[in-house]
Amino acid sequence: MSARPIAYLTRRETFSACHRLHSPLLTDEENLQIFSKCNNPNGHGHNYTVEVTIRGPIDEKTGMVMNLSELKLHMEQSIMNMMDHKNLDKDVPHFHHLVSTTENLAVFIWDSLSANMANPSLLYEVKIFETEKNIMIYRGERE
Repeated sequence: MSARPIAYLTRRETFSACHRLHSPLLTDEENLQIFSKCNNPNGHGHNYTVEVTIRGPIDEKTGMVMNLSELKLHMEQSIMNMMDHKNLDKDVPHFHHLVSTTENLAVFIWDSLSANMANPSLLYEVKIFETEKNIMIYRGERE
């Protein structure tokens, strides 16, 4: 039997959410200096695009790495239901005491997907487009 080919499957979703970059570990002055206009007390919004990539061997019987319907469901549960049209800082408990940067958002999505997936080892990458110019990639690495 020959080795099975490894393939990458990526699905994209978009969601709208607002947040305020503000760390409880910093003074108001430090927050304003570091986060500038993103520290606006009323917050600001983004139309985020999230790409989730799955990596694994192509199944001999199905011809798939993962059923796309399954990935869609995981993303619906872990991203859309939790964050679409929400205030990340107020509506998502994870961010009540954690700065809702795109870095922390990527880790949160990774952890949420991992918790929902039957085989989380297939999860390869979470890529978030905060804007056209600002992109964050997280691959589950921890120090």
